[in-house]
Amino acid sequence: VVGHIEHYADDQIYIDFASDKFEVIDNENGECRSVEMFVSILPCSHYTYCEAVWSQSKQDLIKACENALHFYGGIPMAIVPDNLKAAVARSNHNGPVINEEFAAFCQVPYAAGVNNGTSALHCAMMAMGIGAGDEVIVPANTYIATAWGVTYTGATPVFVDCTADTWEIDPEKIEEKITERTKAIIGVHLYGQPFEFNQVKAIADKHGLYVVEDCAQAHGARYNGKLAGSLGELGCFSFYPGKNLYAFGEGGSVTCHKKEYHDAITAIKNQGCQVRYYHDVIGYNYRLEGLQGAVLSVSLQYLPEWTKRRKEIGRRYLAEIINPRFTMQAHPENTDPVFHLFVVTVKDPDDFIAYMDARGMECNKHYPVPCHLQKAYEDLGYQKGDCPNAEYLASHCVTLPLFPEMTEEEVEMVVKACNAYEG
Repeated sequence: VVGHIEHYADDQIYIDFASDKFEVIDNENGECRSVEMFVSILPCSHYTYCEAVWSQSKQDLIKACENALHFYGGIPMAIVPDNLKAAVARSNHNGPVINEEFAAFCQVPYAAGVNNGTSALHCAMMAMGIGAGDEVIVPANTYIATAWGVTYTGATPVFVDCTADTWEIDPEKIEEKITERTKAIIGVHLYGQPFEFNQVKAIADKHGLYVVEDCAQAHGARYNGKLAGSLGELGCFSFYPGKNLYAFGEGGSVTCHKKEYHDAITAIKNQGCQVRYYHDVIGYNYRLEGLQGAVLSVSLQYLPEWTKRRKEIGRRYLAEIINPRFTMQAHPENTDPVFHLFVVTVKDPDDFIAYMDARGMECNKHYPVPCHLQKAYEDLGYQKGDCPNAEYLASHCVTLPLFPEMTEEEVEMVVKACNAYEG
């Protein structure tokens, strides 16, 4: 797993691996984080807590790595030790191997790996020439990064309410928000459920607008048989550790059918150059790390298995949670969701979360404040009542436990607890 290990009195470990130095700091809470590229092999993200005691023992460090790999879905040790260096070498120049593999998975010609999903959205906006003075329609019920991608270009996000059943962007609310400045519509496949693409696309075509997919939660989801990331002008993915397909740190990708978009994004993410040291446009350091690309190449092989399990759990919840106190997201028959999150609404979410916590089951909220009411966007002048469906969801949503490693007994625990809830 590692080469030479040096342990110093300040509790920092320096690892000499492939002729490079990598540093890991063990803080007082036992939470490990990396400051260099070695992030993916050590138990280092804020999702992972290291139980090993750092010492000069190589075996302790190896054990910690194995614990981290087990935490992240039990990925076999195929990438370490001997294959790791080769995998990194294959992926080290903007991640070309995972780009090809992920494009094939999404059934598109091109995929450009970037450093995270937020950068993917930013690159997509820039590739389409969106900038200051432009407007982009964004659902109010989404994670804030959907709007950041617009704001970073100098354009303005225009928030639209969601439907009351699918909780996705409401096509019937889009047209009234279109102005002469509108350039694109971003639809989000929220929680892994595809949005109503055909209706959104029809509106976009009528007004000469782009449609961009935010696929951060929808790896492998389908709409009318077509994969998320293959429907719009561009598809923006995240490989954050909590996603259905994940790296061991951060990562993202932009998928598309047009070479000109791919070429533009390749330059934008790489300091504005196609040829080293020749910078044709203002660029950013948004490259996907080689090591993350190597991990993703392995993770992608297991995505169908993980997705299958997510669907099994999601369908059990849909069929077996029959407590009328809960409302669930609708899943139209022409869609095939991947259940990144299983969100319900309930009268008193805080009471229900406490109820579940007392029974050993952690729940959460996705998302407690809709985008149009976030303080960061208060200058846009939105008020409570502007997006009533999104606001209702924000104040009533609860996310149930759902991950591929859940046992049947754990799923049964959640079902029984939900059905017994009387709050």
